[in-house]
Amino acid sequence: MGLIGGLMTFLFGDGRNVVAQTAEVFRENAEKGAVRDADAKSESLQQFAAEFMHPRRGVFDRLVDAMNRLPRPFLALGTIWLFVTAMQNPETFMQGMEGIALVPEPLWWLMGAIVSFYFGARHQAKGQDFQRSVARSLIMAQAMRPPKAPEYRPDAPSAPNAALMDWQGKDE
Repeated sequence: MGLIGGLMTFLFGDGRNVVAQTAEVFRENAEKGAVRDADAKSESLQQFAAEFMHPRRGVFDRLVDAMNRLPRPFLALGTIWLFVTAMQNPETFMQGMEGIALVPEPLWWLMGAIVSFYFGARHQAKGQDFQRSVARSLIMAQAMRPPKAPEYRPDAPSAPNAALMDWQGKDE
C-alpha cells in the first residue's frame, strides 16, 4: 500500500472520516442538528399532550356531569312555561305569582347567590378550558412553523473590522 493510499485509509477508511469528525468539533453537523431539533420538538409535544390526556371516566363522573348540565335547560324551559301558563290559564298563573310574592327577601338573596355562583363557576371553568385549547393550538402552530431567519438589512451599521482596517493601513 502506498503513501497516498495509507493516508486516504487513515483519513477516510475504517468506517470513519477523520476530516468530518474534526470539522464537527468546530462546526455543528447541520443534518444531525436538524434531527436533534426535530426530536426535541417531538418529545416536548408528546410531553405536553400527555399532560392534557384525560383518564377514562367512570359511571359516577358521567352521572355528575349529566346532572350539572340540567339547571340551564330547566331554568330556560321553566321561564318559557311561565309565559305559556300566563296565556293559557291566567288565574293559575296569578296564584303562582302571588305565592312567589310571599317568599321572604333573604330567601331571594340566597337563591340569587346560588344561581350566580353556579353560573359564575361554570363560566370560569369553560373560560379556562377555552384558554387551554387556545394555548394548545398556539403551541402546535409554533411547533409546525419553521424558525424565523434573521432579517438581512444592508443599511444596518456594522462594527468595524479591526484586522481588515489594519491590513488596509487605516486607523480606527
